[in-house]
Amino acid sequence: MKHKINIRGVMVPNEYKAYYDYFGEECTCPKDVQQIVDAFLEGDEIEVYINSPGGVIDVGSEIYTLLREKKDHVKIYITGEACSAASVAAMAAYCEMSPTALMMVHCVSTFAGGNHNDMEHTAEVLRTADLALCSAYTAKSGMSEADAIEMMEHETWLTASQALEHGLIDAIMFQENTQETLVAGPLFTLPTREQMEKVNRAMEQAADESSNSAACLAQFNLLKMRGDIK
Repeated sequence: MKHKINIRGVMVPNEYKAYYDYFGEECTCPKDVQQIVDAFLEGDEIEVYINSPGGVIDVGSEIYTLLREKKDHVKIYITGEACSAASVAAMAAYCEMSPTALMMVHCVSTFAGGNHNDMEHTAEVLRTADLALCSAYTAKSGMSEADAIEMMEHETWLTASQALEHGLIDAIMFQENTQETLVAGPLFTLPTREQMEKVNRAMEQAADESSNSAACLAQFNLLKMRGDIK
């Protein structure tokens, strides 16, 4: 059986979903994903479609974890945008991205108040949260923690091609997965002129020997036809 999960609109805690539903605004909460995962049976497949600007970081983390647990049976498709917490969820399993879609990664943000100690503590918490979330990007792409943090620091927007280049997705939707055979590499060198001349001489000698052999065979057949050879 194939299950479908839509991660659309903002990503909110479970208790906020009724509020957004009341105003007819799209949103996704962990419970939406949990219900599908709970119904999962051996041999089932899960398709996830993402078009979300992101939301609360622990929601992104929870959804990422739920999908990651079933990663071998999950395929994710980014159809519009996967930003912030939604980009974290997209790292959970095999992922394809529409050629017109966008991905955005950035640092965690919040509001704070208080004295300098409060501000410094908040900054420390935010840096720790960044490290926690960047582990999803490094696990998916193999990039270093420093590279992932740098992308987050710059609020990096990525096209499908750029996301593929960084290893954040596995393929671009609607494009055939063609692989070209590489015929040259770091250890490849052209033969030297001396090697080329040596091979040419060997080929010419072989051609002469072949020509002589053919002439000898023709002479033998002629003598045999004339009866000179029994």
